[in-house]
Amino acid sequence: MRLTMMTDYAMRLLMYVAQRPERLCTIAEVARAYDISEAHLMKVTHQLGLAGWIETVRGKGGGMRLAHRPEDINVGAVVRRMESDFQITECFGKSSRCSLTGNCGLTGILNEALQAFLERLDAHTLADVLPPVTGAPLSVGERPLRRVDRERAA
Repeated sequence: MRLTMMTDYAMRLLMYVAQRPERLCTIAEVARAYDISEAHLMKVTHQLGLAGWIETVRGKGGGMRLAHRPEDINVGAVVRRMESDFQITECFGKSSRCSLTGNCGLTGILNEALQAFLERLDAHTLADVLPPVTGAPLSVGERPLRRVDRERAA
């Protein structure tokens, strides 16, 4: 399964803003930091705002910030909101024309796998995907350090 660019950008934007709680962040600076399209980020920002995960401030000096603590933003909920559908194969669709429908065990297995995937994401929050705090706040355009998974590194 592959998540869309919108979900990828949503997680990047949330991570960026979460690491700068002392100030408002702008779409332009997030776009520069990750070398991604401002137009796409505008759509992502709108969706995240509608979902209540970020607050936006319009006008000169405006920007965005988290509306909740990172510990209160569930990764699974973000993925569900940003993804348009989870149709892994044609048989997941409402208008499936697969000749095996009703005679195939693969649909059930793929559905179980999808549910396990989403349950795993539900077990994590934005706080879980942030790099460890290193002290000083990050400056505009400074990229966060990559987080090392301690279980894998051991």
